[in-house]
Amino acid sequence: MARKAPVDFNAPFQSARPETHEEWQARMGGEVLAVLRSGLYLEFRFLDQALGALHPVPDERCGVLATDGVSLYYQPSALLRLYRQNPKYLNRLYLHTIFHCVFRHLWMQGSRDPVLWHIACDIAVENVIDGLGRKSVARPLTYVRRRAYEALTAGGHVAAAAPAYRWLLTQTPGVQKQLAREFYADDHRLWPRPGQPDPPQQPTPQAQAAWQKIGRRMETELELHAKEAGAEGGNLAEAVKAANRSRSSYRDFLRRFCVLREEPRLDPDTFDLNFYTYGLSVYGNMPLIEPVETRESKKIEEIALVIDTSYSTSGALVRSFLSETYALLKQRESFFRRMNLHIIQADNQVQRDHLVTTEDQLIDLMDHFELAGGGGTDFRPAFEYVTRLCEEKKFQNLRGLLYFTDGMGTYPARRPPYDAAFLFLGDKFDDAGVPPWAMKVVLDEDEFTPPPQAPADLSAAWDEDEDLYRDLNNS
Repeated sequence: MARKAPVDFNAPFQSARPETHEEWQARMGGEVLAVLRSGLYLEFRFLDQALGALHPVPDERCGVLATDGVSLYYQPSALLRLYRQNPKYLNRLYLHTIFHCVFRHLWMQGSRDPVLWHIACDIAVENVIDGLGRKSVARPLTYVRRRAYEALTAGGHVAAAAPAYRWLLTQTPGVQKQLAREFYADDHRLWPRPGQPDPPQQPTPQAQAAWQKIGRRMETELELHAKEAGAEGGNLAEAVKAANRSRSSYRDFLRRFCVLREEPRLDPDTFDLNFYTYGLSVYGNMPLIEPVETRESKKIEEIALVIDTSYSTSGALVRSFLSETYALLKQRESFFRRMNLHIIQADNQVQRDHLVTTEDQLIDLMDHFELAGGGGTDFRPAFEYVTRLCEEKKFQNLRGLLYFTDGMGTYPARRPPYDAAFLFLGDKFDDAGVPPWAMKVVLDEDEFTPPPQAPADLSAAWDEDEDLYRDLNNS
């Protein structure tokens, strides 16, 4: 009896049913993406992980390309048409979509206006691609693009999404529409929506963490292979470095320093009033069930907040930080009724120490607060001072020291007996010297500074004299 030939599991699947046109388009679209991915890899070796992180999935509902941080969705017919007409554009589009994930634009919207945020993300990505100077992704630099890049990079700023968003808020609706048309590339409809439950096709937190790892490796690769990236890769290196600085909400970061303990609080919903009154009626003054007068709460009890008042620190940023701190401290869900808070001002020495134990003291401090200092920056005196307070039992259970600074100073050599964090705000700071035992947090600037206001008068906003791109809009 003849033996059957072994099954080759690597052989392509053979079906008796002929392939439909839609299936053929989907298959060819996947092959086109593979060709694009290979070409980009040969051109940008430092993108090896990023290019292979998204799994291609055909989807007729999207534009040409779209992503949710997990998959790369493509519209087969549109993709094939563009591949025949302009393959260079597809190279750029593929890279554009990948950079959105590398810079974590999908998860950084927060409370920002979604329309303007998407435009800002496109501007930030296109600025990086235009700065690469590679023929495979090159396109003409129009007047609109040049003016937008000049406005964003004025003063040495990185043209990231957050600064682009703040700049967009100051522009007229006509300019905003022109910028949206100029920088539109991929479809953003699958991006996660803040405050809404994630549908099945949207990414999980693991996707964001995976792209954070890819971003950190990409930063290392750019540093090691700077020559390969070229001199034009400076924009990309700065953008990746800025994205890797994990920006945190100040409110969420303060939760790290909470403690769990009982707090006096009468809660009438935790006992049965019928049994309570029945006991009083039968026994006189002895209720059967006493109301719960305490409950466990997780809040901040003790903390040291140090403000860098040196010459290099902006006074406006310090006051914005204090205003936000004041707003958080006033909320009863953040702090216990009795707190032990030291607000310390320091430059190269400790200038002032404001002890706050009640809400009334906090209000009085903010009403009469004055900055003290203006010299050089040395972080060691503040740490020594707080350590001495701990030794003198001025702190019983100090959870941590938070140092708001621009980072341009001398750091302590040894780790203190409590947690320490250096808080940075804005984009002009130096975090290279932060010791490994300290937490390094870049706070979201939009949380502390009110956003610029667009023109209130709509008719004035549409006035041609207000439109920077009047000539282009009329063409």
